[in-house]
Amino acid sequence: MLQDIEPYLVCPHCARPLALDGRTLRCADGHSFDQARQGYVSLLAGDAKQGTADTAEMVAARGDFLAAGHYAPLERALAAAAAGVAAESGLVADLGAGTGHYLARVLEARPGAAGAALDLSKYALRRAAKAHPRIGAVVCDAWRPLPLRDGAADVLLNVFAPRNGPEMRRVLRPGGRLLVAAPTSRHLRELVGALGLLSVDEDKDRRIGEKLGPWFAPVERTEVEFALRLSRADAAAVVGMGPSAWHTEPAALAAALAALPEPVEVTGSVLVTAYE
Repeated sequence: MLQDIEPYLVCPHCARPLALDGRTLRCADGHSFDQARQGYVSLLAGDAKQGTADTAEMVAARGDFLAAGHYAPLERALAAAAAGVAAESGLVADLGAGTGHYLARVLEARPGAAGAALDLSKYALRRAAKAHPRIGAVVCDAWRPLPLRDGAADVLLNVFAPRNGPEMRRVLRPGGRLLVAAPTSRHLRELVGALGLLSVDEDKDRRIGEKLGPWFAPVERTEVEFALRLSRADAAAVVGMGPSAWHTEPAALAAALAALPEPVEVTGSVLVTAYE
């Protein structure tokens, strides 16, 4: 709910604190932001564009896939890593939260914390606003100043999402932790060639570390590898919920899916890195 994260929010125009007045967030400079009836609030600057945001179809595919429990090992790894941060209250912010699925699992491990689901897609945040009673959902752009005060977050999640190093550093409190989940080169490898998906290069972890290096140091790594047994519908959801959705041709994809065995055995492989 927005009242749970209100103390941590700032205006995207002037960076002043925001206060909730009924269903509207206001700052002292007179900027105001109304909560949508679906529960989220947009704190995008006026000239921001949503062209790269997840579509309604991508969000629906991801929601169905995650709800089926296919990535449960990753959910447990994130919750365990977040539970190790000393304070159980405060704020857990998820940058690129999508449907809020992972944030909800982390909040279950931190019963006193509030959760801020930050994403560019209003379709995703409609779901995130209902994913957990302590989640407040906020539309924002990961590549612009985040609408959070300095040092607001005790835990910052980043799961298969963009990473804005200086802003992430600004909003994470001293002693807090950034948890980055990124696929390894083995992730979904059985589907990459068969369906023409985008592949993950073997240097991804090194490149992430170099990009975050000026602001963060890694303190713990957990490789989460698990076996998946997917139906063809599940495999279609994998394509539809991620970046490959922008790069596949429907007829060719349908033919490739029809040629898959059912179920198809697939590798899930994700590296969870904790940074301070």
